[in-house]
Amino acid sequence: MRRWLFYICLFCAFTAVSQHKKTYTYAVKRNDTLRLDVYTPNFIKPADSLPVLLWMHGGGFSGGSRDNTDEQKLCEYVAEQGFIGISISYRLRRKGKESGFGCNCEKNEKLATFKNAIKDYLDAVLFVYQNKNKLQVNSNKIIAGGSSAGAEAVLNAVFMKEYFIKDLTPYKNIEFAGVFSLAGAMVNANYITERNAIPAVLFHGTDDDLVPYGSAPHHYCKPIDPGFLVLDGSATIVNKLHELEVPFYFYSVKGGKHELSGIPFYELENIVRFFNRSMLANDIIQTKKIITSKP
Repeated sequence: MRRWLFYICLFCAFTAVSQHKKTYTYAVKRNDTLRLDVYTPNFIKPADSLPVLLWMHGGGFSGGSRDNTDEQKLCEYVAEQGFIGISISYRLRRKGKESGFGCNCEKNEKLATFKNAIKDYLDAVLFVYQNKNKLQVNSNKIIAGGSSAGAEAVLNAVFMKEYFIKDLTPYKNIEFAGVFSLAGAMVNANYITERNAIPAVLFHGTDDDLVPYGSAPHHYCKPIDPGFLVLDGSATIVNKLHELEVPFYFYSVKGGKHELSGIPFYELENIVRFFNRSMLANDIIQTKKIITSKP
């Protein structure tokens, strides 16, 4: 027992000192000061330029934080693997709203919420791009990642920014090398084309009752509900990537619900391996892992 305690303490000590964190303000929008936390490996050398995971937390656009415990652990982990981990804050447009982000939230308001979050995410990417030398990031190797609401914003930012943002001039140099989505969906998967398709990791439960697994109404609202809005979830996105022969890693859980929006620490080794092979080595890997949820 003492030996195991020794190794646990040693691991914790290594984790605590294997990277360092710095916080920056990337934008100020009215009453919102938007910040991002940058986790950099301690072993980084002055001439290094590392790939980056730029993460957007979940919370229904009304809660959550860039420095949630799991967000911190995720960024610390990828930093240990030779990436730079970045977790961002963004405007929580639905915070304090009685209609929330479900069926009582009007469709146009949902789309406006997506647009605000997409704009914030792109501004965070722009900050990283403009400070790439200072942050020692490889701006050609940016993985866009998010959970739940964050995944919705990220998927739309990656594949549908032309739909949501009229003036893309400030972001003309921004490109993504990969996308990592946990229980996310986008407005229309037909916007995924040969031009913008990139390697993707997607986790989703088949019985998610908030964000559709395939193509279905958001929150499964009825057509008569103010918030009726059809979204394309992970299964539909994967079908598009399969057609385009683009790498993906799809972790599908039969009977799984929205808990698949939680960060899958049990799969992070495989996820990093996938991105290293598909993004850095240009291997074409299309993997579907199907798990049955425990009752």
